[in-house]
Amino acid sequence: MSGARIHPSAIVDPEAQLGPEVTVGAYSIVGRRVRIGAGTVVGPHVVIEGNTAIGARNQIFQFASLGAVPQDLKYRGEDSELHIGDDNRIREFCTLQPGTEGGGMVTRIGNGNLLMNYSHIAHDCLLGDHNVVANGVQLGGHVTIEHGVILGALSGIHQFVRIGESAIVGAGSMVSQDVPPFCNATGDRATLHGLNSIGLKRRGVSAAAQQALKRAYRIMFQSRLRTGEAIDRVRAELAGVPEVERFVAFIESSTRGVCR
Repeated sequence: MSGARIHPSAIVDPEAQLGPEVTVGAYSIVGRRVRIGAGTVVGPHVVIEGNTAIGARNQIFQFASLGAVPQDLKYRGEDSELHIGDDNRIREFCTLQPGTEGGGMVTRIGNGNLLMNYSHIAHDCLLGDHNVVANGVQLGGHVTIEHGVILGALSGIHQFVRIGESAIVGAGSMVSQDVPPFCNATGDRATLHGLNSIGLKRRGVSAAAQQALKRAYRIMFQSRLRTGEAIDRVRAELAGVPEVERFVAFIESSTRGVCR
């Protein structure tokens, strides 16, 4: 704990590993097997427990709960883990839970994510980098969120669903099937409403690639072709566009089916 600043009212297990310049606020609890990287700020009244590894420069706000046992009736006390990367902001009342034996034993959060108030990241979820998970979003177990995704407030993501990179899910949506990369999904149950055009521009995707994605979207979802036929046509007409290949590969690998 060399260099860590711990409030006198906080309870930090002597075996916890705290990097330099870590701050632990008033009345927070840090368990025995917790590792926290340099410069991370743990606010007041935070509970971090279990086999939890947290990277550098994270901000964890008051009343967040990290590493408590999963809300999964199949969990039998296995030594699963929660891994959190660098530069994340975890706001008030967020709950992040470790993995289970049935899902790879780890819940993993990447870098630069914003998890807003009351969001829930269930067991065995995988989050990439630079995602925005808005207030009250609920992720079921085994959910995969790729990179640059925006999940609108109060949306719910069903177990095992995947959300592709740079997709956006509208507020209040219930998502029970995969959302392809770069798409806009909204509603109960969520359906596609075109591409996330604003997100593509913000990400700096070229105008040519955006036009190719629009063409791929029309072929996939508006052409009346069967999925396999549409994929073949997209690859034949739009070969060599990386964004289109990621879009098609995601759809091709879906096991739950994709929103339409």
